[in-house]
Amino acid sequence: MGHCMSLQDLKQAVLEANLATVRNGLVIATFGNASAIDRAAGQIVIKPSGVPYDEMTTESMVVTDLEGRMTGNRLRPSSDLDTHLVLYRAFQGIGAVIHTHSTFATIMAQSLMPIPPLGTTHADYFRGTIPVTRHLAPDEISHNYVRATGEVIVETFRDIDPLEVPAVLVAGHGPFVWGRTPEEAVLNATILEEVARFAWHCMMLRPDPAPIPNALLDRHFLRKHGADATYGQPG
Repeated sequence: MGHCMSLQDLKQAVLEANLATVRNGLVIATFGNASAIDRAAGQIVIKPSGVPYDEMTTESMVVTDLEGRMTGNRLRPSSDLDTHLVLYRAFQGIGAVIHTHSTFATIMAQSLMPIPPLGTTHADYFRGTIPVTRHLAPDEISHNYVRATGEVIVETFRDIDPLEVPAVLVAGHGPFVWGRTPEEAVLNATILEEVARFAWHCMMLRPDPAPIPNALLDRHFLRKHGADATYGQPG
């Protein structure tokens, strides 16, 4: 979201992303959060901490800058704010971040099981294995735990393009996903849960299933995301 948009529009987009995670069955209670950034304006909007989704409005959304400094907020931000900030600072191409505890993606995170690209549904959105982070060390947990969560994600993506694999499983915790826009991040979170469910069931039938060939993986990813993408209608 590199273009400057109104703050009200940004709040509305973040509200809708948060509500979509509930509507899509990715979030129960208040176990999740979505945020977005307007890089031109240097503003981040994120859901408030612990507020029931059916009570949230655009005015509930919390505004910060990239350092986490608040501007004109009535409510406290999501407790995961510092993780989102680390990702925005490290992954320059992203415009939105979503965290959920969606069932099958969280099962994989708790099992320390990366999600390999077993089929073309995975390949349409993720160009390779969705990785699992290492567990945080005791000192990382006791000091700046939320920021350290972001840092271990960035460490995990040292050799992975975050726009080609826009999701990660935080060990023992759950998934974080991102996208260029809030709408894209919601879609990635939804597809992540679906491919995690596919993978879990495949592993029940065959404990170590083989990924699809790289040629098929690339064929499906690049038809949607490459410079010569052919999926959908021309702009």
